[in-house]
Amino acid sequence: MRVLIVGAGGQVGTELLSCFPDDEVVAAHRADADLTDPNAIRALVADCRPDLIINGAALTAVDRCETEPELADAVNAIAVGVLAESAAAVDAHLVTLSTDYVFDGTKPGAYVESDEPNPQSVYGRTKRRGETLAGPSATIVRTSWIWSPTPPNMVLTVLRLLDGEGHLRFVDDQIGCPTFAADLAGMVAELGRRRHAGVIHVTNQGPVSWYEFVREIARQAGHDPARVEPISTSDLHPPRPAPRPANSVMASEVLPVIGIAPLRPYEEALAEFMASRRH
Repeated sequence: MRVLIVGAGGQVGTELLSCFPDDEVVAAHRADADLTDPNAIRALVADCRPDLIINGAALTAVDRCETEPELADAVNAIAVGVLAESAAAVDAHLVTLSTDYVFDGTKPGAYVESDEPNPQSVYGRTKRRGETLAGPSATIVRTSWIWSPTPPNMVLTVLRLLDGEGHLRFVDDQIGCPTFAADLAGMVAELGRRRHAGVIHVTNQGPVSWYEFVREIARQAGHDPARVEPISTSDLHPPRPAPRPANSVMASEVLPVIGIAPLRPYEEALAEFMASRRH
């Protein structure tokens, strides 16, 4: 296959580059196509004529989305629609990444693919619109709390903070599933090869609060987890502009049906990540 990876410089895009060893991979970075320019997107796809397009690009700065909604819509929604149209023109399959922010976070248990989205932020609304514009034949992979060796992400930020002095304060009333970009990329590649159509939830296993996640990062990095203190979202100063879902936990009712095992527990992925940093 010829595989076009849009957003190849991002966390997932970087990992995807090594997921197609027997295929021709075209890596499209930010400089290769302006996602706010539909004609640039069309030209990229027409020139490449891929069999598979994986869109890992997005405006993920959720608070920035609140102040720049038009830019968020251009990148997170309109660009996805143009990619879908361009993919259809060359008979390519589109895989695009989405987010836990399409849900309002009020469900008591884990969100599954059949749950009705109800985004509460500009980021969530634009990502949900992107899902719709991708169309029914695309693969829409919802994920959450991504980390990798590629900055910026929470794990790298926490490791930097732990190298300093004092205590770290993280919220204990937002719960989700941390996801290792390398694990996610492998699943995205497999779903792309299968041309699986529809929405699918892909995260590492193990729901935790941010507070619990940061304590685990500290423990595995050889720091005292007691340095991490819990606070509530309402205690954050200044308050964050974009509302965060209290419950971001997602599970898949689709993976068992199509015969794909879920990703491993996040603790195992984190241990592998930490070991790689020590070598």
